[in-house]
Amino acid sequence: MSQPSNRLHDRAMMRRVMTASFIGTTVEFYDFFLYGTASALVFNHLFFPQFSDLAGTIAAFGAFAAGFVARPIGGLIFGHFGDRVGRKTMLIYSLVGMGVATAAIGLLPTYEQAGLLAPTLLVACRLVQGLAVGGEWGGAVLMAVEHAPDNRRGLAGSWTQAGAPAGLVLATGAFGLFSLLPADDFMSWGWRLPFIFSALLVVLGLVIRLKMAESPEFEAVRKSGQQSRQPLIDVWKRHPLNIALAAGACLAPFVNFYFFAVFILTYATQTLGMARGPVLTIVAIASAIEVVTIPLVAALSDRLGRRRVFLFGAVLFGLYAYPFFWISTTSGSPLVLGVLAVIGLSLVHPFMYGPMAALFAEMFSPAVRYSGASLGYQIGAILGGGFAPMIMAYLLNTGVGATQALAPYLVIVSVLTFVSVYFATQPGRRLEFGQISSSSDDR
Repeated sequence: MSQPSNRLHDRAMMRRVMTASFIGTTVEFYDFFLYGTASALVFNHLFFPQFSDLAGTIAAFGAFAAGFVARPIGGLIFGHFGDRVGRKTMLIYSLVGMGVATAAIGLLPTYEQAGLLAPTLLVACRLVQGLAVGGEWGGAVLMAVEHAPDNRRGLAGSWTQAGAPAGLVLATGAFGLFSLLPADDFMSWGWRLPFIFSALLVVLGLVIRLKMAESPEFEAVRKSGQQSRQPLIDVWKRHPLNIALAAGACLAPFVNFYFFAVFILTYATQTLGMARGPVLTIVAIASAIEVVTIPLVAALSDRLGRRRVFLFGAVLFGLYAYPFFWISTTSGSPLVLGVLAVIGLSLVHPFMYGPMAALFAEMFSPAVRYSGASLGYQIGAILGGGFAPMIMAYLLNTGVGATQALAPYLVIVSVLTFVSVYFATQPGRRLEFGQISSSSDDR
């Protein structure tokens, strides 16, 4: 009678961990994406007013990229201690760090009030955000995946992934709500409130995370005495190729997400001449739909395999690039742009982002899994996410047109991701849970 009870308890804990991972990651990405939304709409005017509108936007997105530069450092630090002392402890630290940095942004002086000190403090807060979110993803994913049975790891890990668009819904919704204020009020104090409000969300996430049980696989490693003393060194020795392939696999998913979630605000307002309110609504709707489609596609990857689903998504994104720009620039309609954004973010993106959590967990052995998954993911985040809005702003500023400038960039990253996933999931590469992994430690 005790064995079924234990299985029931395990299922109950799995659901609790999945819920905690989803809510905690939602809070973290709410904080992280607030900065991206503000970069497109506010920070160029308040912290970089000495530039033109587009140049100020590029500067603001440069500061946005600073957070991504810090993410692999956060992944290294949190990954090391996550493999040494446990997943749960590091998730608590990452959540608190993110909340403090985000609330501080809402209290910063502007360039007009403090001169160069203002953008300096802004970048400093962004770096702390990057460190925190760099440690967040790996821990949240592993807590969910390592609590799940083999045939449900895709679905379990996807709830952490779904926290990203859920956080984006909250961030864009908050900015959309306060953007209804008179323009002067919004630019003077209204933009600050979504950042300060994050302190309440952090408290909620903290209460939920404190109730989680530690990962059973980490506990098994600890009890066996097989913990790595130097996880960062060991992961490079055991899985060097997998780190590179994981980073490459991130390129298209990140470029896809940050185009439709962040840069589309710049593209729609400055190129298509649309008002910011409808565009924020478009992003919020597309993100809300993706909260549902990510788990659906991830569950499909449990049945069909990560390889088929992920590769299909990379091809789909590459094929979608030119039609998106042709149709959006020709129509100039917010309704048409909304439909196109929903397709790109809610339907195309999940085929890559949904199975990613389980795939990355399966690419590294348990003793160094936090370090390996975090490192590959955060390196890819820099290349595919951190610099993407800045690169796209630069390409758009060339004056050759959005279709000619931006579409080839999206196609190139799609090809790079396809190649990375193709080799990472080659038949014969045996992964941790009976899927596909390197049987020769990437040698």
